[in-house]
Amino acid sequence: MDRREGATRAFEEHRPLLLGLAYRLLGSMWDAEDAVQEAYLRWTRTDPAEVGNARAYLVTIVSRLALDQLRSARVTREAYPGPWLPEPVSAAAFGPLETAEMADTLAYATLHLMERLSPPERAVFVLREAFELPYEEIAGIVGVPAATCRQHHRRAAARLAEGRDRFRPSTADHTELLGRFLDAARGGDLAGLTDLLAEDVVAWNDGGGRVRAALRPVEGRAAVAAFITGLGSRYGFGEVRVVEANGAPALWTHIDGHEQLTAFDVRDGRVHGLFAVLNPDKLGRVRPAT
Repeated sequence: MDRREGATRAFEEHRPLLLGLAYRLLGSMWDAEDAVQEAYLRWTRTDPAEVGNARAYLVTIVSRLALDQLRSARVTREAYPGPWLPEPVSAAAFGPLETAEMADTLAYATLHLMERLSPPERAVFVLREAFELPYEEIAGIVGVPAATCRQHHRRAAARLAEGRDRFRPSTADHTELLGRFLDAARGGDLAGLTDLLAEDVVAWNDGGGRVRAALRPVEGRAAVAAFITGLGSRYGFGEVRVVEANGAPALWTHIDGHEQLTAFDVRDGRVHGLFAVLNPDKLGRVRPAT
């Protein structure tokens, strides 16, 4: 085996982990794959024998590349037509989720909440929560003192606390609630639908300027229930399939001739958030097989 083949094999062992890291930082698989590919190119120009801990070295490279991308992406997302939502993905792309923390940081609602964080806060939060790195190691990656990393993590956790619940429903409970939600929506059962929604529920719609979608979040139980039943009465929901997105059940359907994936933030038996992704550029990773 020549040096390049050995480097490639070593890198491929870590690829799922690196892809999961970059995706959590960026919320986009396109951008995550770019970061991981660039890390691979740098890795092949490095002598693995001089690196020591390959995992730590690669995590550092990918984190720094993702941080650079995230800083520039924030400007683009601010100019995005309507709400910007993360690109939904299948959890299988990142290998087995071995801890509750890893599953939580992949959850769609958590990824959406992380858009509130500054790039350094997001990096510290992900590296600490999902990958359990010590603050001293995170400091070397992010380029700030360990004490600052602790402050970043504390602020990030506080900003996410209100909308984050680690005790998420089981897959069976989540799927059952989505079934009741769909039955109420299809039947125009406004009362039944309202009962499934939290008082402060918010619905986001991401058409990306490619597909017609609400340009502002729909807020509050009554407004969201009316919005959903209105869509159903006007367009219908067509064939609906339950698919996996970001480790949880989601609904795949066609509305007004367009594909749509809707992820749900379910807490305490009610829907606190709906995330409808209509932008076709973001649906390739979760499109069900025909």
